[in-house]
Amino acid sequence: MPRFISLNYQQSTMVVINYFDQLQAGTFEHAIHHLIDSKLDLSVFYPKYKNDKNGRPAYDPAALLKIILFAYSKGITSSREIQWCCETNVIFKALSCDSVPHWTTIAAFVSGRKQEIESVFEQVLLICHEHGLLGNELFAIDGCKMSSNAAKEWSGTFKELQEKRDKLKRQISYHMNEHEKLDNNEEADEARKQRTAQAIDTLNKAHDKIEKFLNEKEPRMGKGKRPQEVKSNITDNESGKMTTSKGTIQGYNGVATVDKKHQIIVDATVFGEGQEHHTLKPVLEGIQDRFKRLAISDDILKAQTIITADTGFANEKNMQYLHTNGINAYIPDNRFRSRDPKFNEQKTKYGKRHQSKKERKVELICASEFSFDPINMTCICPMGETMWETWRRTETSGGTRICFEGKIRACRNCEKKHQCLRNPSSPDKPKGHGRLVSFLIDDKPRPPNYTDWMKHRVDSPQGKQIYSHRMSVVEPVFGNIGTNKKLKRFSLRGKDKVQGQWYWFCLIHNLEKLNNYGQLAA
Repeated sequence: MPRFISLNYQQSTMVVINYFDQLQAGTFEHAIHHLIDSKLDLSVFYPKYKNDKNGRPAYDPAALLKIILFAYSKGITSSREIQWCCETNVIFKALSCDSVPHWTTIAAFVSGRKQEIESVFEQVLLICHEHGLLGNELFAIDGCKMSSNAAKEWSGTFKELQEKRDKLKRQISYHMNEHEKLDNNEEADEARKQRTAQAIDTLNKAHDKIEKFLNEKEPRMGKGKRPQEVKSNITDNESGKMTTSKGTIQGYNGVATVDKKHQIIVDATVFGEGQEHHTLKPVLEGIQDRFKRLAISDDILKAQTIITADTGFANEKNMQYLHTNGINAYIPDNRFRSRDPKFNEQKTKYGKRHQSKKERKVELICASEFSFDPINMTCICPMGETMWETWRRTETSGGTRICFEGKIRACRNCEKKHQCLRNPSSPDKPKGHGRLVSFLIDDKPRPPNYTDWMKHRVDSPQGKQIYSHRMSVVEPVFGNIGTNKKLKRFSLRGKDKVQGQWYWFCLIHNLEKLNNYGQLAA
């Protein structure tokens, strides 16, 4: 039988390690170490430290920056896990020089240094500019919606929250009566009494939490032409309920502006609303101020730098802002593909997004079969049922569109509902509705507006060629942050803290680009 060297895994040994040797040139950890020690000015962190003469020495912000950036590059955002890595991982030990900050110190550094991290972000951006990584020819703007540390179950309008509070009151009253009966019953099980008391305590805490929120806060309003109340959130009222391709989330929309040359992020801003059209102006103004402050360009928006964004940023107010300020932007409306012959066969070839795999066997009854009276503003469905008006709005074409909805009881019992409704079971649902049909009236010619000006730009051959770059510039950035780096959610609450964490996420991307295409390895 062959002989082998015996292995004893219970033995202890002492290994001599040089921490600097662990940071091999060309690696991301070496790039972080070299950049922070040699290139960045960390004096912005010093004012918050008050231990010049008294108190114990604090952890060096350089070491905290290094371990947090390296942890985030590996998808580690938990402060406790970062502390554990400093105790067990040799690369973390090398970056921190064998110091082990407590997880509370790490958490406070991440969440309480928004302005300082913004300064680091700008310093890294300036280094990217010095290394020639910024082209300043085309900027692509887009948003990445991420969930935050807030429960969407605690969301609702003030009316919905009041109803939830009243429901909790009824539940508390019911459990109080049950608890009183159990107290009067000498043979009652003690465990059952304890469960009832615990349920009362839990319901009371939830009731008091909602009551306190309703007394201290005001209803949250949207930012449209006619602002309406949007859902508040008791856990984090600055976050928003957003619809994504993966469902509804409670979180923030991280908007990033990316330079085309090497996909460097030049601006990173978070918003607590899913709608993006109101974010365009503050983002562009932020870019303008940053580039002027860093002496990269006195007026980057008027230096023929091209701005591109998707249809979520398009509305008449934004188009007017772009035209008035002479910004070279290409932002299409949501109908631009229908005007392009290249996309005529798209639905036939690829199908419609999110459609059911089962093909519909029966064609829907079209709007022309409904009897619409434009004088009396009434509408009657093919089965003779009167419909009610739900809304009116002015179209960009100048006409007025009026929408009618079938009465839910009539649609529920209608024999043609399988031919009339896209979802025949909709009227049976608690929040379902009947058939919706709309008509355009007063379709009069109108003078050209700023949206028409943008349509002309985007529909031109040059506009189509320029806008085709948008997706290839900004989407890979979100793919790198969310998929490669696994930074898929914000772990903090409050817009300021989340803004700081968004800077951390975008710093990781820019540092990686700087390591791959810059001169940090020298």
